[in-house]
Amino acid sequence: MAYRRTPQVQARLDAQQATIFDAAVELLAERGYAGCSVAAVAAKAGIATGSVYRYFPSKAALVVELFRVVVAREVAAVEEASMRPGDATERVVAVLETFAHRAMKAPRLAYALLAEPVDAPVEAERLVFRRAFRDVVAARIEEGLRAGVLPPQDAQLTAAALVGATAEVMIGPLTSEGPSTFPDLCTFTVRALGGPVVHHP
Repeated sequence: MAYRRTPQVQARLDAQQATIFDAAVELLAERGYAGCSVAAVAAKAGIATGSVYRYFPSKAALVVELFRVVVAREVAAVEEASMRPGDATERVVAVLETFAHRAMKAPRLAYALLAEPVDAPVEAERLVFRRAFRDVVAARIEEGLRAGVLPPQDAQLTAAALVGATAEVMIGPLTSEGPSTFPDLCTFTVRALGGPVVHHP
């Protein structure tokens, strides 16, 4: 007869998995990918290392799951920002502004999401993140094209270029105490879209 977990056992296992996940998110935000080892996660969670492997077969598998959850949250935030009142250019700028401001609130985590050297499975998840971010921007560009407020262009290509530029520009502020370059990024974004330059304070 096959063993069936009782609701109480399943609840305990789910709670332990959530504890592991929370500990891993904290470590990723504190130490980045390099410091998010299975042993470190186990110590942070207050459990044996073997208990982590019960849920995640490797560090990469654990961080891939972290990326999926954290990235979904970030994409939801920029999607919401993209629906603010305004024309297509203002909405695209709102997306990049939201992304940048949220990244600066958790710079170590943002750097891990964007640029830190990672294992191949995690890099693949990073590409999914960039595509999701690109699609949010592309949707707003397509709206601008339909409304006739943006000049003809490939919405997907422009969006991908803007996402890539944003990620590159953010690396400096995320890894040092240097000045924010966001006003210049806004100007670059507007020019890349073909809209009028908006001066930001």
